[in-house]
Amino acid sequence: MNQTYINPDYVPEPEKMNVKKGLEGAVIDTSSVSKVNPDTNSLIYRGYPVQELAENCRFEEVAYLLYKGELPNEQQLKEFETLERNYRVLSNNNLQVIRLLPQTCHPMDSIRTGVSFLGCEDERIWVQDDATQFDKAVRLLAKIPLMVAADFRFKKGLDYLPPRKDLSLSENFFHMCFGKIPDAQIVKAFDVSLILYAEHSFNASTFTSRVVTSTESDIYSATVAGIGALKGPLHGGANEQVMHMMKEIDDPSTAREWMLNALAQKKKVMGFGHRVYKSGDSRVPTMKKYAQVMADVTEQQKWMQIYEALEQTMVEKKKIYPNLDFPAGPAYYMMGFEIDFFTPIFVMARTTGWSAHIMEQASHNRIIRPLSEYIGAPQRTVVPLPSRK
Repeated sequence: MNQTYINPDYVPEPEKMNVKKGLEGAVIDTSSVSKVNPDTNSLIYRGYPVQELAENCRFEEVAYLLYKGELPNEQQLKEFETLERNYRVLSNNNLQVIRLLPQTCHPMDSIRTGVSFLGCEDERIWVQDDATQFDKAVRLLAKIPLMVAADFRFKKGLDYLPPRKDLSLSENFFHMCFGKIPDAQIVKAFDVSLILYAEHSFNASTFTSRVVTSTESDIYSATVAGIGALKGPLHGGANEQVMHMMKEIDDPSTAREWMLNALAQKKKVMGFGHRVYKSGDSRVPTMKKYAQVMADVTEQQKWMQIYEALEQTMVEKKKIYPNLDFPAGPAYYMMGFEIDFFTPIFVMARTTGWSAHIMEQASHNRIIRPLSEYIGAPQRTVVPLPSRK
């Protein structure tokens, strides 16, 4: 295994550099898209509290808000929905690309590849005026759920179900995955999850998308980069790990003991804690409410009983609170989605936040190029091998 050389004589120079590992606490730009307020445990999209948006709006309205800065009126919403629904089509080539991927590849790899191919199909890839960027953002919003649904079907050995233009985005996704639209309460719970996952300031995947955009690359490349960052279990992939954990526990009566053992062994418990929130993720109460709705509708109370036991034990012992992935995982599982598809659903939502930030970055761009503090070998002289003389 290769070992990285670290200069043993290195002495930090605090007067010269203030290294912030993981950019923790570093403010690198301004944004009008969203704000996470750790002091009040609140999250706003363009000034609106996310919990109010989740209860009173559909996902399409929130997407418009993130793109345009204001909630749409009736006419604007109708035009926006028409544009999005007209983009609900995948080329045969794009479908074939997804179909030919190995059955063993993670759905996040399928979506990453599908979006990359989508960019190859867009002749306007280097056209980056505001109107075209908005149109591309809507194109991504419409087509990514189709890719996720296609991969969902193909991995089950089922045929692709064409989209319907008479359905909302959430309803159409259920139709394409399962061939039917579930109870309205389930659709609402899913829509709420998309709203809560849509945007979250300068998180890892959003920052990645902005870095790519800052080089004046295209929106598809920036989105593919965001998908790559979101795949990691310390970011979007945490919702999958939460459900794997719950399935491992399986019995609510053993959940507390499981958590106590995990804490004693200093294991990382996914779905708890957050870099920004210190007293609880502001999105959790709303998502927990709808996870409970899912348990009631599907008669799967076991998962919420495990949820309660794990949450109570973690808060009691460590004062660490759940983040959004903790209730989202079991909610998606009770909706009937395979665990591997939780993070691709996250992509469906977060593409709106990424696009909003991509457009914002482009509007006042400066290439993002941070510094690092060098801790390697001091400058030295190359000694050629005898054979090179």
